[in-house]
Amino acid sequence: MKLNIDIKELLGAVDVPAQWVGIREVYEAHTPRMIRDGVPVANARSSTHGIMVEVLVNGQFGYYGTPDMTKEGVSRAAKKAYQQAEIASGHALHHFDESARPSFQGEYRSPYTKNRESLSAGNLNELLLDAYNSLKVSDKIVSASSLCQVIETSFKFASSNGSDINQEFLMLEFDLSATAADGTNQQTRTFGGMRGTCRQMGLEYFDKYEIMANAGRIGEQALELLEAEECPTGEMDIVIAPDQMMLQIHESIGHALEVDRILGDERNYAGWSFVKLEDFGTLQYGSKLMNITFDPTLESEFASYAFDDGGLKATKEYLIKDGLLVRGLGGKESQIRSGLDGVANFRSSGWNRAPIDRMANINLEPGDSTFDELIGQVENGVYMESNKSWSIDDYRNKFQFGCEYGKLIENGKLTKTVKNPNYRAISTPFWNSLKGVGNEDTFGIYGTPNCGKGEPNQSIRVGHASPACLFENVQVFGGV
Repeated sequence: MKLNIDIKELLGAVDVPAQWVGIREVYEAHTPRMIRDGVPVANARSSTHGIMVEVLVNGQFGYYGTPDMTKEGVSRAAKKAYQQAEIASGHALHHFDESARPSFQGEYRSPYTKNRESLSAGNLNELLLDAYNSLKVSDKIVSASSLCQVIETSFKFASSNGSDINQEFLMLEFDLSATAADGTNQQTRTFGGMRGTCRQMGLEYFDKYEIMANAGRIGEQALELLEAEECPTGEMDIVIAPDQMMLQIHESIGHALEVDRILGDERNYAGWSFVKLEDFGTLQYGSKLMNITFDPTLESEFASYAFDDGGLKATKEYLIKDGLLVRGLGGKESQIRSGLDGVANFRSSGWNRAPIDRMANINLEPGDSTFDELIGQVENGVYMESNKSWSIDDYRNKFQFGCEYGKLIENGKLTKTVKNPNYRAISTPFWNSLKGVGNEDTFGIYGTPNCGKGEPNQSIRVGHASPACLFENVQVFGGV
């Protein structure tokens, strides 16, 4: 049960001589449901609740998280945070002041019409079981699963310089999977690739008829892949569906533009970046059709919010405009350190982690082409959907991605299905080969619940949205 905490009152319990103090309270509850091979395997509810006390001392920030949300608990946490900041100040690379935590006030609430309680556990399990049965279109479907998770998060932030923020989130994760086998030939088809579908909305998402239709399609496509030829190998044009564009954006743009990574903070764990500070304003990252935004304002996307975890107000900003790199994924601290324009992306995975530079909603803005127009430009190529494998180097530069489902494109038409479609490239040459961007009718909203970064590790939720896109002269190959 969530406790009713007055964090402004707790702020008054901090009795250390800090230049600035902030308190962040986070409550989060998870309700997972899953059917695997006809059997319910997840039907639970768990929650976590605590606060992070943050202080600024001698130009350094110190943090200490605690589940003890009494005045005494906050006082002890503040003393621990103060000690950490004092120790860190003797080894400082940069000294901060209160400008790193500007004062903001406001509220945010996820858009939804049906809350978690609008569907009982039994109703959700019944829906997932029906979806499982719809996936089983043949005895050759040897394994199938359906899952959903409802996430409820409450975020409150108050500071000694007047910040007062309250945000309430309702989020969903959903996936369907069918594996078909014929001897040693085995193929899996899912709803959205390795990460499923993640949205910020209510249980109105669970439209039974739409879910059953998608489950039937996934089952049929798993069977279709058993009979499909291997994807051809060679240099050719590719059209990438939005559910694969999600991962393309995430790996070759999102991580590459995190300013703390560019500054070297992540090189021990998550790697560095091929992007340099001097590239901002000068690097032609992609073709003039490429427009990438940081947009925490897009309704229903997984990582929408009004304020980041340092209390900075979030606004839509272009990271790449007409192919030119213009802005980094750096929160207020990284903006001060680097001198770059940034965004409100100082985020943590919960009350027991300090915020760092993270992605939120990183999107490719729609263009003007219909899907048929994208396909019609291709004489010889492959259309690809849904990620199943990925690899990218520590600099987010050289990559290789594999997809679940492909279709040959011959003389401007989709023809036969191919299995194991893969492609490889280098980030900026790849994005400069962007030849066509789909319109809003091709636009899809996706996300991931488990983007990992930081020491200690933080697994965080990220949103990505994109239309279908056409790239020319890409190295394509078949095989698992």
